[in-house]
Amino acid sequence: MEQIISVDRLELVMNVFGSFDENVKIVEKELGVTVFMRETELKIAGDPEKVALAVKVMNGLLSLAGRGEPITPQHVKYIISVVREGREEMIPKIASDVVCITAKGKPVKGKTIGQNNYISKMRSETVTFAIGPAGTGKTYLAVAAAVAAFREKQVNRIILTRPAVEAGEKLGFLPGDLQNKVDPFLRPLYDALFDMLGAENYQKYMERGNIEVAPLAYMRGRTLDDSFIILDEAQNTTREQMKMFLTRLGFNSKAVVTGDVTQIDLPAGVQCGLKHAVRILKDVEGIAVCNLTDKDVVRHELVQRIIRAYEEHDKNRHKPPEMRENKA
Repeated sequence: MEQIISVDRLELVMNVFGSFDENVKIVEKELGVTVFMRETELKIAGDPEKVALAVKVMNGLLSLAGRGEPITPQHVKYIISVVREGREEMIPKIASDVVCITAKGKPVKGKTIGQNNYISKMRSETVTFAIGPAGTGKTYLAVAAAVAAFREKQVNRIILTRPAVEAGEKLGFLPGDLQNKVDPFLRPLYDALFDMLGAENYQKYMERGNIEVAPLAYMRGRTLDDSFIILDEAQNTTREQMKMFLTRLGFNSKAVVTGDVTQIDLPAGVQCGLKHAVRILKDVEGIAVCNLTDKDVVRHELVQRIIRAYEEHDKNRHKPPEMRENKA
């Protein structure tokens, strides 16, 4: 069977095919079809069911390319997985909404369905929990949303915080002033802010008090009005710390809580505040919980494989010995 897709812009096809046709080769290998270009037409040949899937995949990739997205092998594999799950109607929403423009003029967009849902919840809800593995954009998108809200004057302050678990929240033994003491723990937040604002604007807003970056211990006893507050690495909070943080929320403020429950560094026997909060607050009005997965990873493709390998290992570890794939 053969199906034809008409294309009116050659540059879109070049983007979709990729360097040395690397993208289209993935489609051919994954779906067992042949894809080739004739003038202004894409021709897809093979088994009828596989061709039908490939047509949806190619249309999805062309749609992404039409929104200015440079198509990578990671995009191709993600779109194939979306089509196989029967969710191709969601593809037009991917990368359709710009959250923020970085200091270098780069638009920040949700690159997966999960990320788009996360962005939507941050805008519509007062408190958003984002739970997922490394590389899913939890922190970066939260900072982008905070900067966008600040630029649009929806809030007048951005507050970023993290639990300093490695130092037990007691940072006094570290050399230097407060900023020197907390810098190692807060570096990922600084990096995201520098990317969005540029170093000069970041410094200006820090001096004015519009941006505050501090360890979680310094949030106690405060009420945070007109603020966009981000609690990062929340899997390392205790129940008491999480309750303390959530009750800091003041008028006209939003909070985003991010964490990876597979990377908990709390001492043995200490209950994770993030898990506890999600369990008891998931049905509370004004609070949203977004669960991101390895499919939402937008770092190097190897990161997805690493996450899956660890997940498989953890599943295997909890099986009876006779059912384990590798007993070594």
